[in-house]
Amino acid sequence: MSILNKEEARKLLQKVMSYSKADACEAGLTGSEGGNIRYARNAISTSGDVSTLSLAVTSTFGKKSGTATINEFDDAALQRVVSRSEELAQLAPENPEYMPLKGPAEFKEAITYVPATAAMTPDSRAEAVAKSINVAKEAKLEAAGFLENTTGFDAVMNSKGLFAYNQDTDVIFSITTRNEAGTASGYAARGYNDVSKLDTFAATKISASKANGSLGARAIEPGKYTVILEPVAATYMLENMFRGLDARSADEGRSFMSKPGGGNRLGEKLMDDKVTIYSDPFNPELPSSTWNSEGFPLQKRTWIDKGVVKNLAYSQFWAKQKNLEPVPNPGNIIMAGGTASLEVMIKSTERGILVSRLWYIRMVDPQTLLLTGLTRDGTFYIENGQIKFPIKNMRFNESPVIMLNNVEELGKPERSISVESYRSYLIPPMKIRDFTFTSLSDAV
Repeated sequence: MSILNKEEARKLLQKVMSYSKADACEAGLTGSEGGNIRYARNAISTSGDVSTLSLAVTSTFGKKSGTATINEFDDAALQRVVSRSEELAQLAPENPEYMPLKGPAEFKEAITYVPATAAMTPDSRAEAVAKSINVAKEAKLEAAGFLENTTGFDAVMNSKGLFAYNQDTDVIFSITTRNEAGTASGYAARGYNDVSKLDTFAATKISASKANGSLGARAIEPGKYTVILEPVAATYMLENMFRGLDARSADEGRSFMSKPGGGNRLGEKLMDDKVTIYSDPFNPELPSSTWNSEGFPLQKRTWIDKGVVKNLAYSQFWAKQKNLEPVPNPGNIIMAGGTASLEVMIKSTERGILVSRLWYIRMVDPQTLLLTGLTRDGTFYIENGQIKFPIKNMRFNESPVIMLNNVEELGKPERSISVESYRSYLIPPMKIRDFTFTSLSDAV
């Protein structure tokens, strides 16, 4: 029962609405099923299947709202959760930012569901992992990884007549390979809606190459270097910036999009001409839902156009305060790229550093978006267009906004997954000048 089709979800939510006595009622129904395999030291350690289905009901009287959740779906349980949400609403204080529910709307069908991914089994997961383990063994390395596939759906209905439904599939894979002594490490991560695009063999080959190539890392002096960030590294660097595409936090002086003296930076040029960032629910490599939880349609929208801030997200409440139309948060994030390959970027670099991955990233200054973090899983010194030797990991202090003002070349965007947020992005490899490294780290 974890995955309900559109009509099944509609009927269940209509029943919920029929029990409501509130001024306004909204219900969200979510379900998922899937499985996973975790492995370490070239052996599977855990394997499991997960199935969930839950309902959240929000009842409102005036500007007082209460929410109750449940994972039982007989009539008595549905009546109980509606009644409980109404009791909580009566006890709640008024919400000064409450906004009325939206009425009926039509949404385009998303392209987020792929039957082949939904059809994955414990056997197909085991076969994919076996390919990865075999690569690690042949390379005389120890692999630790995780593979998970999920099929899910979301449905929303409210007492004003809104109904929206979306079904999606997802498969994620991450792999770390290390030598037995623990002195060399490599990493790769992949995430797709379509499992046919997942190649655990090729991903582990890359991770193994990084690991064996990083053996015998040398120390170099910290300082400003030209860096080539592979898509995974660039994703980790930019993720905090993507969270700042919000008008309210900018207007209230809480983000890098805040203008000194008040207001936001809409219309300002903040980055290099090569930088264009947009969202598109119908991008075949990174599709998303076509609606958000407030009932607004999601469409292709450019946030940064050739370095200029074109859009910020406005919630219903904040849009009303500013006398503007709401702009929903993006369902996905895509950064346009160029044509340069990693090999071309390396050949054109006189002196620089190739960064495979960044981690342990922390915010230093929200106003400038200054971040600090470390390289890991394969960092290499480039000289005269060639990778000369692996180097010890280093700490960096850098702002992605400043970084995107120093773009020299961009490659073809690739889908990369952040294992911290488990969100995927479409990000190109990038060559950046004057990237600041502040100290060395002996960690592998």
